Amino acid sequence: MAWRSSGVTLAELVDNLAGHGMIPNERVKQAFLSVDRAHYAPRNPYQDAPQSIGHGVTISAPHMHAMAVKHLGEFVIGGSQGRRVLDVGSGSGYLTHILAELVGDNGEVVGVEHIPALCEQAKHNMEKSDEGRQLLASGKVKFVVGDGRLGDSSSTDTFDAIHVGASAATLPQALVDQLRSPGRMFIPINDEDDSEGNQSVWTIDKAADGTVTKTRLFGVRYVPLTDAPR
Repeated sequence: MAWRSSGVTLAELVDNLAGHGMIPNERVKQAFLSVDRAHYAPRNPYQDAPQSIGHGVTISAPHMHAMAVKHLGEFVIGGSQGRRVLDVGSGSGYLTHILAELVGDNGEVVGVEHIPALCEQAKHNMEKSDEGRQLLASGKVKFVVGDGRLGDSSSTDTFDAIHVGASAATLPQALVDQLRSPGRMFIPINDEDDSEGNQSVWTIDKAADGTVTKTRLFGVRYVPLTDAPR
């Protein structure tokens, strides 16, 4: 059903995502409605399908972004204290912007992208809206160039939630280390002992005492989390 969520307009796309159970509540729905995917996806922005954004990279289908937010749940939705969220493989900046709508007034979202041109593209895309410009100017959203497998090496602070938008060969320990206790990560990982390139999305939960629990959600097909192209 998720793949049937396409719409002609942003409102129709979001309504279809909600109708198919991809969007869990009104706050998340309003966040998706407040960010125009047309600013971040070059063609057919309201089609529920991935598409190329250049540099051998794709922007995920809208239902995958919705599922990521749904499974990260309370760890991205901030109140007065705000949430701190890392978006690994931030690409064109679409999900980074949506997360910024959810983390609360005192929250922060850091997008990490290993391709410098995509980092600049994400900033340019956010500047297409007044709200996006304000998020960048306030520092609530920032984009950094770096190896996503190492997380945000520009800071020693940790994150309530980490979203990874590319498939890792194995679970990166650096990302686990940068997850708060409690905290949650949403990450696709290559299936073990699989010669066909299958991948699965996992949630990685770190409890208050530091205990890490891994839960498999579903199979996917993502671009790999790799070194930047030379």
